[in-house]
Amino acid sequence: MLLASQIEKIKNDILGKEYSLSIAFVSEKKSRELNKTYRKKDKSTNVLSFSLKENLGELVFCKPVIKREAKDFDKTFDEFLLFLVIHGMLHLKGLTHGGKMEKLEKKYLSRSKSF
Repeated sequence: MLLASQIEKIKNDILGKEYSLSIAFVSEKKSRELNKTYRKKDKSTNVLSFSLKENLGELVFCKPVIKREAKDFDKTFDEFLLFLVIHGMLHLKGLTHGGKMEKLEKKYLSRSKSF
């Protein structure tokens, strides 16, 4: 599993040192409930990003979903979790899915290897 120090370095790189980030791991049932409530999608998901206010946000992960999807992408759990940490943080920064986000994901994945 990723270490808190690694996540903090990634967070500082993407969101800045002043950003306060909390991370939670929830069951598939809770992930589905949150996804349905906030995104109107009735299924569990790998990560949800909640921007709570300026410089404050939360990432909510679902381990069972991440484990399944990691296999689909031929990644280890940790490799896929690292990608999702970056992906979620970029959402907190205001980015949406698309080419710009994908480019930044690659950039931060590359940088994170030195952490």
